[in-house]
Amino acid sequence: MKLKDVLSPETRPSGILLSPANVAIRAGMPWEASRPLGDWEKVGPGGSRPSFFRSEMNVLLLLSILFSCLMVAARVIHTGKWTFITLIWNLFLAYIPYFITECLVRRPKWVSNRLFLAFFFVLWLLFIPNSFYILTDLFHLNDHFNDRHAPMWFDLALILSCAWNGLLLGVLSVRRMEKLLLPDLSLRKEILFLYPIMWLNALGVYIGRYLRYNSWDVISDPFQLLGDIVRMIIHPLRHQYAWDMIFCFSVMMTLMYLLIRRVSKAMNS
Repeated sequence: MKLKDVLSPETRPSGILLSPANVAIRAGMPWEASRPLGDWEKVGPGGSRPSFFRSEMNVLLLLSILFSCLMVAARVIHTGKWTFITLIWNLFLAYIPYFITECLVRRPKWVSNRLFLAFFFVLWLLFIPNSFYILTDLFHLNDHFNDRHAPMWFDLALILSCAWNGLLLGVLSVRRMEKLLLPDLSLRKEILFLYPIMWLNALGVYIGRYLRYNSWDVISDPFQLLGDIVRMIIHPLRHQYAWDMIFCFSVMMTLMYLLIRRVSKAMNS
């Protein structure tokens, strides 16, 4: 059947909706070949994909991250102290999960391969807490880590800038992974996917901030890391401080994600 015959009211059975999938199937076309392409799937001359820097979002994110790095550099030059230099490393770690999802949306074949997708999803889970971890760097605004050689307003702007970039990278990365794994979810089903992810993020933030582990320890020191987590689970009352923080941060990050999504949708309507 030709595509024009499918679209014709005379040949279309009553009650059949003309969704792209129905049109494709009735015309004998594969659904994947008929659906609209996202920006990351369109190919240019010679089969090349659009440049990473053709995405306005990627450019703005990199500019915002560059601004944070320049603020750190300016502080080092002005004070002669290396305080907050670790924020640049934290931003790099926060960018990794975003980069993973960026690669996935630009390579649909990786997503269609379940083994590849499972591998990158586990890798993404290990690094996504780093994006939200930077929020806790606000602790350094007025603790012993801060040498107080720069104006308080500058340190506030510096840490807020890094925390904001980490939050954006985390929210965008979670959204992309959600769309890759479970597109078109209702709010109730979305929360069933989202809250466990944010709970794991909150657990990762606690482990990184208070137990001083990082993503690499899953490979370099897995038994010590697993032992500390098991002790937290076996003795929850002894670790009430940890579970209180994990619960609070998981709810807060879930609400942040949902609100940022709805605000973005409202601004585009």
